[in-house]
Amino acid sequence: MDGKETPLQVLIAGCGYVGTALGLELAAQGDTVWGLRRNAGKLPSPIRPVAADLLADRLEDVLPQVDRVVYAAAADGPREDAYRRAYVEGPGRLLAALTARGDPVERFIFVSSTAVYGDAGGGWVDEATPCIPENFRGSRVLEGEEAVLASSIPGLVLRLGGIYGPGRTRLLDRVREGKARCPGDGPIWSNRIHREDCAGALAHLLRLQEPHPVYLGVDDAPTPLCQVYRELAAMLDAPEPQVDPASTRDRSNKRCSNRRLRESGYHFRFPTFREGYRALVESGA
Repeated sequence: MDGKETPLQVLIAGCGYVGTALGLELAAQGDTVWGLRRNAGKLPSPIRPVAADLLADRLEDVLPQVDRVVYAAAADGPREDAYRRAYVEGPGRLLAALTARGDPVERFIFVSSTAVYGDAGGGWVDEATPCIPENFRGSRVLEGEEAVLASSIPGLVLRLGGIYGPGRTRLLDRVREGKARCPGDGPIWSNRIHREDCAGALAHLLRLQEPHPVYLGVDDAPTPLCQVYRELAAMLDAPEPQVDPASTRDRSNKRCSNRRLRESGYHFRFPTFREGYRALVESGA
């Protein structure tokens, strides 16, 4: 870490797949990091564990005093009540506890999703695009965003695309096993980001001077899903996935722009899915 920078005191609430990577990165820079989760004993050192349930415990009694907060909790199931708990009630209770104690939090980052946009028919979306969610998943995440940005604590939102990385190799496995099928109703654009860039972007935004309220966290290359499958098949020396007319899309169709994040000064470690998946394949994933 640059010696001119003041070390941060950071709480990562919902310190899971992305949060743990962020915590380790911040600690390596010299920041003090607490990770809040129900099973906090599983967190690696030097992340300091805070064992708490965001919805059941009296948070005022367990929270450390910090100057930055990252809310990175995820729903524990595909039901609407799970999404409401994770993205609406969880950040609401945490913000209320921090406000009640009068903690000097200078930035509260809410880790969101590109699901808030809904379908764009394959067109481009950015931070100025109106959010019209297609289902309760996007709607509940958007509700959480709005609460964070309306809080008296300065809020910031990072909308992440499809996250992949170590331990998340389902797509590689499907291609390797010959189970990936191209949708039969035209190109469906996919938007991805490696876990290391999720953590890197969050670390960057924690210190960014005069940030915008919303950023998109995706790599440089929105790519048709079928093209992703075929390039991964080539990497794996697996059979090329075929178009299946019976396979229809199960995701919204849009191309997400990372221009604002890049122009803020963030440099991607894995600019496209090609570099990211190649690293996974070479590591034996």
